[in-house]
Amino acid sequence: MKIICIGRNYAEHAKELKNDLPDEPLYFLKPDTALLKEKDFYYPNFTKDLHYECEIVVKIDKIGKNIEEKFAHKYYSEITLGIDFTARDIQEKCKLKGLPWEKAKGFDNSAPISSKWIKLNEIDFNKTAFEFFQNGIPKQKGFTHDMIFSINQIIAHVSKYITLKTGDLIYTGTPAGVGPVEIGDVLTAELNGTPMFHFEVK
Repeated sequence: MKIICIGRNYAEHAKELKNDLPDEPLYFLKPDTALLKEKDFYYPNFTKDLHYECEIVVKIDKIGKNIEEKFAHKYYSEITLGIDFTARDIQEKCKLKGLPWEKAKGFDNSAPISSKWIKLNEIDFNKTAFEFFQNGIPKQKGFTHDMIFSINQIIAHVSKYITLKTGDLIYTGTPAGVGPVEIGDVLTAELNGTPMFHFEVK
């Protein structure tokens, strides 16, 4: 199982980080050790600027390579919500030196995920909204119609380069409103008004 993360897939988020909009899906990988399923999150000791990024997550249902966009919908049937934690201070240092920044994104437990999954045949995905809360305060709100690249476009693009396998997860990008977390924070999120996850930062 691998975790595929899409960057800059919401225009307002790209703007807040002063990044250019991509002309194709921008992706990076996290190892399976990054996955955290509804357990307390422990703030890592190697960063002092850890940021949340709440995202819709898609689970791949079957193996596929060079998938055409028109057939991509056959490769997934459920979505959930997760967090792409980013050690922003480490990421910025790596960027300044022109170095890869996996250590800022792919560290252990950097991909918390809800234990609940929503079947796509039960919702209108094009009208789906999600909201992220930090200590009960709304911080991010995303709408699927604001995604620069659709899930089908993402699957078609990524599968050109790497084979998708059953159980692979795609974090589809985060909307504007990312920010730092601190020890003691409670992080929650809703998908179409349904509570999806609850993480405490220890």
